[in-house]
Amino acid sequence: MNSIAEAPDTLSGIDATAAATLLAAAADVALVVDAAGVIRDVSLGNEQLAFEGSNRWVGQPWSATVTVESRPKVAALLADAQNNATRKWRHINHPSLGGIDVPILYSAIKVGSDGRMVAFGRDLRALATLQQRLVAAQQSMERDYLRLRHMETRYRLVFDTGSEAVLIINAETLVVTEANPAAVQVIGDPARTLVGRSFLDCFSDDTKQAVSTMLAGVRGTGRSQDLQARLAGGAWELGVSAALFRQESGTLFLVRLSPMKADGLALPSDSRALLLQTLANIPDGFIVTDTTGRILTANMAFVEMTQLAAREQVEGESLERWLGRSSVDMNVLIANLRQHGSVRLFATTMRGQYGTSTEVEISGTSVPSDEHPCFGFTVRDVGRRLSVDATGGGKELPRSASQLTGLVGRMPLKDIVGETTDLIEQLCIEAALALTRDNRASAAEMLGLSRQSLYVKLRRYGLGDLGPEADKPA
Repeated sequence: MNSIAEAPDTLSGIDATAAATLLAAAADVALVVDAAGVIRDVSLGNEQLAFEGSNRWVGQPWSATVTVESRPKVAALLADAQNNATRKWRHINHPSLGGIDVPILYSAIKVGSDGRMVAFGRDLRALATLQQRLVAAQQSMERDYLRLRHMETRYRLVFDTGSEAVLIINAETLVVTEANPAAVQVIGDPARTLVGRSFLDCFSDDTKQAVSTMLAGVRGTGRSQDLQARLAGGAWELGVSAALFRQESGTLFLVRLSPMKADGLALPSDSRALLLQTLANIPDGFIVTDTTGRILTANMAFVEMTQLAAREQVEGESLERWLGRSSVDMNVLIANLRQHGSVRLFATTMRGQYGTSTEVEISGTSVPSDEHPCFGFTVRDVGRRLSVDATGGGKELPRSASQLTGLVGRMPLKDIVGETTDLIEQLCIEAALALTRDNRASAAEMLGLSRQSLYVKLRRYGLGDLGPEADKPA
């Protein structure tokens, strides 16, 4: 069978009007373009294109009526048509008055000997709309999938990290389908895998029937019930409660196991959380660091000592930033923890963010672990226990060598030497006054001081009632 191209005489009687009608019927838009690429005529088979500015294309270069990224495609179409190359269809966008580009699929052919070409175009807006709907549907599905994945992650995190023993059981077969680590620890049968076993096998023979009856009641009524049951191979009783829920086409039990005291009362299921809450609220500072002294977590009492507002501001920082007058204190603490495992009542100083200094005692312990070894510290403010202002505004000095050595770690050596000098001076003055029966003139002569110098030192240490005599010149 011959094609129209192989039998051109079949269309020899078609005039220009008929040819134009044929072009308009064959395409949504037909452009007559001269050899220079200028549009000489436009034929529209789709009335909607008339509202997109196509009536102004005549007399303009074809490349001037398309968007920037489509201009190379127009040049390629014109070149292929002039060279009678294999006809190709190219996606070209026209800017529209509405602001949304109009997609047209074009193919061009050369007609006549003067280089004129005819470009046939098919309106792709309907296809583009379908594609946009498809993309929107895919994005919506992706968002739903992502939301479900996040929900599953949160569920799995709560399920696996919760301290309460929880199991998911098939309501028809009573086979365990899921069990969190707490349930595995409570049932405590390392020789057998919990998942895939019958739930009733976990209990002693004298309580299996009671558990089975309880589950049957929950299946029939849908309401949760509580029961005390004994584990297989032991005398440890558990509180067993169950709830019924549906998933897809099946029915499942959510079973909770609670350890019981000897008197049958349930133990707190979250005792670890109670301990953490207690440590978070104690008035002494409590911190946990890694083995280099970098803070992992801290309670609010420690945060207040640092003069900061939130735990997040201290987490990740080195304890050395606030502890001691130099890095020596922190090095001593860590060295003792590594060597002995614990430190008791280590005297040092806490420096606040804004310059305050507090005398503290630190006790610490090493927490060995194969994966995450760490150190735990308690920090107690002992400033009120240390020496305070004595009567007369003077400072009460250490009265013994043990008290002086107790200042090591709290004060630099220079200050300790100064304290020692003051102590000796005060003791000598007190001895001179005792020997002279509080005769200030004799005491001054005995000490080799002027009376005025003696009065200055008496006033400094708050010794005796000086009265107006102290103001007289020596």
